[in-house]
Amino acid sequence: MGESDSHVVDANAVAEVIGGRVRRWRSERNWTLDGLAERSGVGRRTLVLIEQGQSNPSIGLLLRLAGAFGVGLSDLVEDVATTPVRVHRAGEAPVLWRGPSGGRGVLVGATEPPQVVELWDWVMAPGERHDSEPHSRGTREVLFVHEGRLEIHVGAMVEHLAAGDSVVVRSDQSHGYACAGSDDVHFSMTVLQPGVGGY
Repeated sequence: MGESDSHVVDANAVAEVIGGRVRRWRSERNWTLDGLAERSGVGRRTLVLIEQGQSNPSIGLLLRLAGAFGVGLSDLVEDVATTPVRVHRAGEAPVLWRGPSGGRGVLVGATEPPQVVELWDWVMAPGERHDSEPHSRGTREVLFVHEGRLEIHVGAMVEHLAAGDSVVVRSDQSHGYACAGSDDVHFSMTVLQPGVGGY
């Protein structure tokens, strides 16, 4: 099996996990598809595909669903820790963003609500970009560039970072990231999303 084949299998497995959780949580809350659509802002037809594991939803859609259920993004793709230590071995963390030229955004690990902290590992190829809707109020992202050049858009502001640079972003407004050089950019991102949870 080639590398691209393993990515397809991984994406399908993640889609099935997400679909099962969305279906189970909606059922536990006695919500109809229309009710979840209203709460999340995600269309009914899209929800049907997600619940059937036939859709690889964008990070934006996952954030809307997590918000509707009052959980962290990581709760959609992995079990909450029942032990004091939760290890993710190399290659086991879910890839939740894939760029058209091979880039990827990997959710390396996260804490559970109410103070959700996520750790991401990103690689973007030249020309790739990821735009995000505003996260919940008070959300912040801390980024560190390992290699390459990164362009960050927050509202009307644009910042350029090089290897070794870091930045704190108020991500409760529209924002985005792009590879700004002729080589791949590799960066880590920690997301703090306070006050998540409850329904």
